[in-house]
Amino acid sequence: MEDAIRKAGILIEALPYIRSFRNKIVVIKFGGGAMSSDEVLTSVLQDIVFMKTVGIQPVLVHGGGPHISQEMARRGLSPKFVEGHRITDRETLEIAKDILINQISASIVKKIFELGNEAACIWENGYCPLKAEKYYVETKTEQGDLKKLDIGFVGKVTAIDKDRFLNLCNSCIIPIVPPIAKDANGDVYNVNADNVAAFIAKALGAEKLVFLSNTHGIMTQPNDELSFASTLHEDEVHALIDKKIISEGMLPKALACISAVKAGVKKAHIINGMIPHALLLEIFTDKGVGTQIIV
Repeated sequence: MEDAIRKAGILIEALPYIRSFRNKIVVIKFGGGAMSSDEVLTSVLQDIVFMKTVGIQPVLVHGGGPHISQEMARRGLSPKFVEGHRITDRETLEIAKDILINQISASIVKKIFELGNEAACIWENGYCPLKAEKYYVETKTEQGDLKKLDIGFVGKVTAIDKDRFLNLCNSCIIPIVPPIAKDANGDVYNVNADNVAAFIAKALGAEKLVFLSNTHGIMTQPNDELSFASTLHEDEVHALIDKKIISEGMLPKALACISAVKAGVKKAHIINGMIPHALLLEIFTDKGVGTQIIV
């Protein structure tokens, strides 16, 4: 009896959030590092199906960097990175397309169907609703001058086909987004999944942007998991960046969160996707389990 009462209490706590977020878009970015096990993947997708069932409109953007690197290693290729961006030649691009679209997106669509909901990869018969342009990494020379580095088939998103996303959401289908885009000439680019998620959230006027990583949000003390902050203002985030406390893989997520909320997204969150049902705990409970960024 006590266990049943406790479960009822959880549902009552979630009720105002369910009402508040009904018919609202929530963009979720699931990183490749957090997709390391079937158990974690199933837990996250169960949360997303639950969200859809109670009337929320989730959009799932996924990564796949570790999977791409593993396939490259299998083929005797060595991944190379410049300032966090994978140098992407033609062969690497073809590997990325196959891994992200044909393998990861396809497996997510299949698993969501098994969990009782429909999903669809946004790529359909070669059509891509993500528009991009070629991206160059900017660095400084020893003289302090800006220099652009060509890192191959790497792009940045410039526009999306909003109708494609909204039609999927409104027809009870969960959009699955691999970070691959096309430019006006039809050239294909590998794009940063964090930036893709932030761009989509801004373009669709999302209620929330949620990054699922393999850490407990943003820590204010290096390597101390107990120091993670439940809420950070934009200025506090920039201060942690200046101190190099926010760096490497967390840096693009933090900057993407700031970019999104400054553009009108209500809240942005970074949470640990390894915690069972972390999405539901963050969205439907008072306390939450990760870091929310506000401006």
